[in-house]
Amino acid sequence: MPELQQESVNIPAEKSEEAMSPSSLKLYEAQFFGFTPQTCMVRVYSAFQDCLNELLLVVEAVFVRKLSGTEPNGEQLHLRARECTQKLQIFLQERFKRLSGRMETVLVNNVLSVPPNVLLPDDQPHKKYPQRLEEVLKLESSLAELQQAYQVEVCARQALLAELEEQREVQEQLDGILRWIGELQAAWMQEGMGSFHNSFCVMMQSVKKLQAVFGEINKKSKRLDEDSSVGWTHMV
Repeated sequence: MPELQQESVNIPAEKSEEAMSPSSLKLYEAQFFGFTPQTCMVRVYSAFQDCLNELLLVVEAVFVRKLSGTEPNGEQLHLRARECTQKLQIFLQERFKRLSGRMETVLVNNVLSVPPNVLLPDDQPHKKYPQRLEEVLKLESSLAELQQAYQVEVCARQALLAELEEQREVQEQLDGILRWIGELQAAWMQEGMGSFHNSFCVMMQSVKKLQAVFGEINKKSKRLDEDSSVGWTHMV
């Protein structure tokens, strides 16, 4: 047996705009309960339609079964039963629409309305610590300054960490040089070559003298190269 047609809930444009206004939507009530009175009534109406369709189909089947013995034409009986069922469905839906409007008014005004002295848990601090707009703006400005100062501290910390890393690398290099000097001193003493400090100073002086001599040789070599190039140009 085919199912009955369910009527869709059609709301006029004027009523739709009125229903979407903040005053009719009861936004605070919706936030408090988790749903609006309109959505509650839509769900009730949808549940009523489902129950009504199932009930009418059962009643229709009972009447067809009871009258099938008196009516010779079974198909005609089914058609007339379906017409009567649809008429009854339309009548009951119209009646329920009127009742649903009254139910919605009662729900909005008496059941799903939040009294002025009732606050959401999120709004309790506002009641406990009332503040003016100037104080809120001042707090927001202070919070922005604190966030900016925090970012500056984070950048400074990163710079300090980078500097500490560089110092650690330099310290490792210095430790390597000290180990090399210690090994060199131990080898020097093992070979019986006298005081390492005095010998090291003499060696450094010799190195400086060698560097000075090497510099003089480079200067003379450059001068000779310049003189030879000038002589070749004159000959040419």
